[in-house]
Amino acid sequence: MPGPILTEVQRLASTGARAVAPFVLGDTRWVAVPQLAVDSPGSPPGINGGSSDAEVLLFRDGPHGFALAGSLPVGGGEDVEVFRIDRRVFAAVASIRTGSGPYDYATVSPIFEYVESGFRLFQELNTYAAKQLRHFRIGRTHYLGIAQNLPPETRPSAILRWDGSRFAPFQELESIAGYGIEVFEISGTVFLAHADHLTPSRLYRFDGERFVEHQELVSTGGRAFLLLTEGRDVHLAVGRIDSHSVLLRWQDGRFSSPIPIPGGPGGRAFARLVTDRAVYVVRVDFIHGSPADPQPDLRSHVYRFKGGELREVAGFRTSGGTDVAVLPGGGREFAVSNGLAAAPVPGRTFAADTVIYRLDDDVREEAG
Repeated sequence: MPGPILTEVQRLASTGARAVAPFVLGDTRWVAVPQLAVDSPGSPPGINGGSSDAEVLLFRDGPHGFALAGSLPVGGGEDVEVFRIDRRVFAAVASIRTGSGPYDYATVSPIFEYVESGFRLFQELNTYAAKQLRHFRIGRTHYLGIAQNLPPETRPSAILRWDGSRFAPFQELESIAGYGIEVFEISGTVFLAHADHLTPSRLYRFDGERFVEHQELVSTGGRAFLLLTEGRDVHLAVGRIDSHSVLLRWQDGRFSSPIPIPGGPGGRAFARLVTDRAVYVVRVDFIHGSPADPQPDLRSHVYRFKGGELREVAGFRTSGGTDVAVLPGGGREFAVSNGLAAAPVPGRTFAADTVIYRLDDDVREEAG
């Protein structure tokens, strides 16, 4: 089978982009892009510097591709989660900080509701260094998971539950530097995976009343998760920034038998792309090195998933890649957010485009 062909479709101007959140309103595709920072004279240098005075960009698809069509007034943006409760549409934004140095990490992560052709503030969540939000359902009950925390403070990540009118506290999860949450089901049981940079990333099991710890997944550097199924076999890809990302296999009620995923350290986010011919996994890498001496200009990866293995079949350049998501409609396009300039220099650290790609694997080998 020939390898897939990646085509760059469009570039969307962004700065310090930390995530991509595709969604549909009516018949129109949108992409929300939260921005951590903008370059600002006098703000602290480095990849964790800049001014938090940024916005969440809202791009709307049209005859000539995606165009900027609005924004949400949230700075220090790390993530956006767009979800529905019955017929209502919400957009929750994780804000890690405010200010231009010194920064305040005890801030507000807002939830907006789409009303009369626009998003309006619905609820404000008091968060600390919020990194990611995940909406999920168990039965008819809606939840919102928040990965958060940043040393030297000690605050847990949190799960909120919809009470019919707003999200209210439900449960806390141990965290020192929470990065991500993923919820999935295996054989009728709901699991929650929590990624942490400094402590073990853990898998929790819902016992009907709350989430209880089930097992440790990786020791440090956790960033993201992706559940992969093949027949009756179940695997979990775990992204790590400080070491090889790994593919775990579900055996006897636990994930075990870690296999390094090709590509080395730097793993930040995953997405699954399914065509008529294969299942692909896109992995976006953030940096090599340390925040003090980062290498953001990296090759990110496209793997083919088959036989319980991930084999790299293509690659593409990222510049401090932070997230990847498949766009609705056909399943062959995906968006990638880049958070850092390819070669950061004083005064230019965060300007980097968000890029839309198309994957084509319909090419047939020529006869003879």
